[in-house]
Amino acid sequence: MPELPDITIYLEALERRILGQRLGEVRINSPFVLRTFEPPLKSVEGKMVRELKRLGKRIAIGLDDDFWLVLHLMIAGRLHWKPPGARLAGKNSLAAFDFPNGSLVLTEAGSKRRAALYLIQGTDALAEHNPGGLDVFSASLAEFDTVLRRENHTLKRSLTDPHLFSGIGNAYSDEILHRARLSPLLLTQKLTSDEAKRLLAATQTVLREWTDLLRGQTGDSFPEKVTAFRPEMAVHGRFGQPCPVCGAPVQRIRYADNETNYCPGCQTGGRILADRSLSRLLKDDWPRHLDEL
Repeated sequence: MPELPDITIYLEALERRILGQRLGEVRINSPFVLRTFEPPLKSVEGKMVRELKRLGKRIAIGLDDDFWLVLHLMIAGRLHWKPPGARLAGKNSLAAFDFPNGSLVLTEAGSKRRAALYLIQGTDALAEHNPGGLDVFSASLAEFDTVLRRENHTLKRSLTDPHLFSGIGNAYSDEILHRARLSPLLLTQKLTSDEAKRLLAATQTVLREWTDLLRGQTGDSFPEKVTAFRPEMAVHGRFGQPCPVCGAPVQRIRYADNETNYCPGCQTGGRILADRSLSRLLKDDWPRHLDEL
């Protein structure tokens, strides 16, 4: 799922292309992508783009008369900039937004249709699409600590909760926790003050570094290689590979749709965390420490 750095780069690319442009036709190729019916899409044809916003992991395009197009890309949704009137080819092409200088095309890989488009009007309606998570860049340590300890969850779950923190998902939470040298399964209410301070610093640094890196890689082009798995990452998607800091093999905790990656050398004092299903299967054969691998 595109997260804060990816959404930021999308918004910057869109600002250079559609801000101040008039929206022509909105073409829908999949009936599942449009989640609203009132107001109708025809209402925004001919309206000028006045503003672009990030709402957590959502992209909001503001038009004349306080209309907003809200895009939630979910896991596999991606945006592409094509020549004007680009054809919607194949079942993965969900929608197109036509402008005089090009067409913004929404695609979604795979068979599950989770990406969503909403057309709403008014500030109150827009606020309903904002999960309300804390902006970590403007937050003080006290604000960050209060939100973090609001409920007693694991650090991984809390960082990726959109109602707690804005724009952080599975990939960058792994990178943040590795940078902070904290276990993904550490409970928030057991975090020390020094650990909370370290976590805030790691969160801000990792998200800034990745935004700058993606911005440099994209340049003036449109971001076409948005992915959760990048070779520069320290632990995410690198199961079995050596940690770039200590050399220990990166481990994982697998879930239904994704996994958590971590370095036992840097984050858990060498302890191998239980993998919910595999550790139950192996029982006594499950390695509990780096020395047993």
